[in-house]
Amino acid sequence: MRIQYREAEQILSEKLIKTGYQKDRAALCAQLFVDASRDGVYSHGLNRFVSFIQLNQEGYVKPDAQPKVTDRFGAIERWDGQMGAGMLNAYSAMESAIQLAQTNGIGCIAMKNTNHWMRGGNFGWQAAEAGCIGICFTNTKPNMPPWGAKEPRTGNNPLVIAIPRSSGHIVLDMSMSQFSFGKMIETAKKGEKLPFHGGFDHEGKLTKDPETVIENELSLPIGYWKGSGLSIMLDMLVTVLSGGRSTGKIGEDEVEFGISQVFICIKPDLFGTEAENEVLLNGIINYLHQSELLKENENVYYPGERTLKTRKENMEKGIPVDEKIWEEILNL
Repeated sequence: MRIQYREAEQILSEKLIKTGYQKDRAALCAQLFVDASRDGVYSHGLNRFVSFIQLNQEGYVKPDAQPKVTDRFGAIERWDGQMGAGMLNAYSAMESAIQLAQTNGIGCIAMKNTNHWMRGGNFGWQAAEAGCIGICFTNTKPNMPPWGAKEPRTGNNPLVIAIPRSSGHIVLDMSMSQFSFGKMIETAKKGEKLPFHGGFDHEGKLTKDPETVIENELSLPIGYWKGSGLSIMLDMLVTVLSGGRSTGKIGEDEVEFGISQVFICIKPDLFGTEAENEVLLNGIINYLHQSELLKENENVYYPGERTLKTRKENMEKGIPVDEKIWEEILNL
């Protein structure tokens, strides 16, 4: 089924107010959830809303908590998220990083004690819409083995990189695992297999079965040992910069909460005008688009290109949502 954007936004906002969110915070939180599904990231949009409400009800996410600045070092700030809603904390942090970049050329917010930001790409688009290069990353609970191990000791630690462009922003949103857990959960609910190996089974063999990967929390690192190494470095960076909890510490609790995140913004016109940067970016994109294709009916895309197409289609036709999930949302 499909739901119109405004209808979904209004209903989610009402449910959030009922959960304890102030009207303006409920509206922004609802928008970020709906934006994720609007752009085709269903696994981290409406599909996650019921579990998010449950985390609020169980006390892991505090509806009235807002982040506070604990330290300032020029264009760098440390924040305490105070266990507030992850997407609202992230939005505030990116907004402040944007303001710091507009003043200083660069801005960095490192935050501890926050929660899952749901779709990290939202905050890359936020930076790009403000005309800034945006880089943000987060750690998670242990859900991936360090290369050569058979137990989860690293997180899939998502990374977002965004570059503004007038004819279509370029936004990479990826985890360090071959598939995000949200995507694997979505695939498992459909009774389908993953298109590529997504993790390891009980015997340490690669598998395309999402349920097996989810059960073991042994997702496959992108690039094998390279993704494992990048995951470790991101965890180290976010922990040192924020003074927050590492993946290992987060894993000591049964539920994932109190994670650490970093948000960086750079003003791109420091060394070149917007028009000059546009020429450089378009040259790279044109070079990619001119690639000889493996299959006639497929194309080469830059990060974020298909998002714009999906966004347009879903705004016109309505946002796809599973009927059962929508019913669960309505019954909250």
